[in-house]
Amino acid sequence: MTQHLPSTQESPGLRQSTPPSPVWAVLGSTGFIGARVCAGLKAAGITVRTVPAPRLKSAATDAAGILAEAEALGGVRSELAAALSGASVVINAAGLATPGGTDSPDLRGANSLLPVLIAEAADDAGVRRFVHLSSAAVQGHRQYLDETSYVQPFSAYSRSKALGERALAARTSRECSAVTVRATSVQGPGRPTTATLARLAASPLASVAGAGTAPSPVSSVGSLVQFIITVGQHTGRVPAVVLQPWERSTVAGVLEAAGGRRPVRLPAWLCRSALWCGYRLSSLAGERLHGPLRRLEMMWFGQRQEPGWAESTGNVPEPRVQEVLRSQRVREPARR
Repeated sequence: MTQHLPSTQESPGLRQSTPPSPVWAVLGSTGFIGARVCAGLKAAGITVRTVPAPRLKSAATDAAGILAEAEALGGVRSELAAALSGASVVINAAGLATPGGTDSPDLRGANSLLPVLIAEAADDAGVRRFVHLSSAAVQGHRQYLDETSYVQPFSAYSRSKALGERALAARTSRECSAVTVRATSVQGPGRPTTATLARLAASPLASVAGAGTAPSPVSSVGSLVQFIITVGQHTGRVPAVVLQPWERSTVAGVLEAAGGRRPVRLPAWLCRSALWCGYRLSSLAGERLHGPLRRLEMMWFGQRQEPGWAESTGNVPEPRVQEVLRSQRVREPARR
């Protein structure tokens, strides 16, 4: 009798079920960046769990004070940990994006206290990695951006973001890997600042300091989302602070892409003098002009970025900022 050997192929009833997709929790999912993070995660086959961010106020002005306030919020932390349970990665895209705003307990609560509370709750929930979105504005007016802990905040907004970074670094309980992503000047469809940039670039006011070859930190939301997903998925060590990679645009290139015309070239000394006067007048007015002045400074001089973790590991996302700015230029005339 011929002996039939068992087949090496699984019968339909014995096939292993497809493993469930990883769950990533996102706070700030209704914001400009958070909504696009959620869309990018879903496109990558990742299950998204949106978690409402608690509204917090903070009276603290240093990292120790932020940590003490977070410790006192045990009930909120427990509720947040329950909402994060089962997630492998948590992304904090929540916060108050008010570059021209003044200092307030709400600003510090959203940008300084909330990241620490989420990190503590992520530890309690057994989350593998916590990705916090900060801003390159924490390094202020220095000549270059990098991934060091050095900060030089110049406004209420950048100080609140820098305080959040310092408080995260001062935590002693770090069960999950916490990574701060410093986003640069992020542009994208539907963002008011992008529409404003396109209108300015198409106007006679579009100008650069000198030859206009200085690197610009203007970036695209698509590349930022890709970078955030890469950081979250990376199985190896990621530094505590990583900088959104440069998208290889110059200050003149940004204006030409957004406005379709060459910007005026101004003497660098004249631009620096105008900024010097402007910031001092703004300081007398409670820093109310710091936001517009910073945008003017970036238009004229840009800011160089030092290569960091993304460049050293081959995790630089595809540059998309030129495409974003050109598409915004096309949309602007249609609105008029």
